[in-house]
Amino acid sequence: MNLNNLPEFIDLEQVSDGWIKKHILHYRKPDGTPYSYESSSRKSLEAYRTELLMNRKRQQAALASTENKLESCAAPANSDVSAITCDAVCMVPKLPDGSYLMIREFRYPLNALCLAFPAGLIDQGETLEQAVDRELREETGFCIRQSAVTPLRALAQPGFSSTGMSDESVQVVFVQVEKAEDAHPESSEIIEPFIVQPSEIRTLLNDKAYLIGTRTQLILELLAQQAS
Repeated sequence: MNLNNLPEFIDLEQVSDGWIKKHILHYRKPDGTPYSYESSSRKSLEAYRTELLMNRKRQQAALASTENKLESCAAPANSDVSAITCDAVCMVPKLPDGSYLMIREFRYPLNALCLAFPAGLIDQGETLEQAVDRELREETGFCIRQSAVTPLRALAQPGFSSTGMSDESVQVVFVQVEKAEDAHPESSEIIEPFIVQPSEIRTLLNDKAYLIGTRTQLILELLAQQAS
């Protein structure tokens, strides 16, 4: 698809404030007609505007690089199009015996308990590894197992949670874990950690007692296929 034939971003306006902010995005379609779209973001108005502009630049740079005989799609580290600003991290924690660490968490927007992998927002100034270790300790009482050959492996780029309504980006990380001696449980969250064996994942997927997010569902399906 030719990027020149895509809608042109004009500007955005914030219409409600809070932990999650609502915006109206203004575009111009290729035929010149204006088009508005509702969206939500955790970012400030300026940060969201910058991210929208940078997304197109990153894509242009990546596609140009791909067309140049499959050279790396990554922009140079000092480039202004080098990386997506990641909002959160989702961990797929694996124990030494091959089992996986999951959580049952009460989610207010759904008024129900959900099956999930540990996840959380990345704090200002945190590295990905720091965010992973902190969230593990807060939500599960586990931590990164640094003695593992590859304690942490992140996917190539963050994924977006719901591209039709939000710019929230989440970095999925596969991480080797162990019980933490100095856990820091977060009292404000209603979370119950539990261990699941690979042979139990298919049964877990088929159990409809708990709601489940799409990301968790897809990861569990992949793990179930690997275990079969």
